[in-house]
Amino acid sequence: MSFFNSIFGSGSKENNSVKILSVADFKTAISQENVQLLDVRTPREYQSGHIKNAVNLDFYDRANFQEKVGDMDKERPVYLYCRSGNRSQKAAHLMADMGFQEIYDLKGGYNSWQ
Repeated sequence: MSFFNSIFGSGSKENNSVKILSVADFKTAISQENVQLLDVRTPREYQSGHIKNAVNLDFYDRANFQEKVGDMDKERPVYLYCRSGNRSQKAAHLMADMGFQEIYDLKGGYNSWQ
């Protein structure tokens, strides 16, 4: 079932721990201190431009991604983004499966941020 959710984009409606935020709401939310902000794009994408204070964890490097995410605080909100929103949705659902309670994804990804 989650396979179909990821294809058709309905996963966020069925998983209460994952919320999609507009650029304005995301910008306001990440302006708080001590925010867990993840850029799940490749290092090359990250180097070409990223949101200030974002930590780069390449979702495609799955083993490293899961290891590093596993070290994060599952009780604190996590804000994440990718290029367009596809990868970050997959990453968000993986993180929800790993026990994260509050996950916020940037609608439209970095493309919409610029």
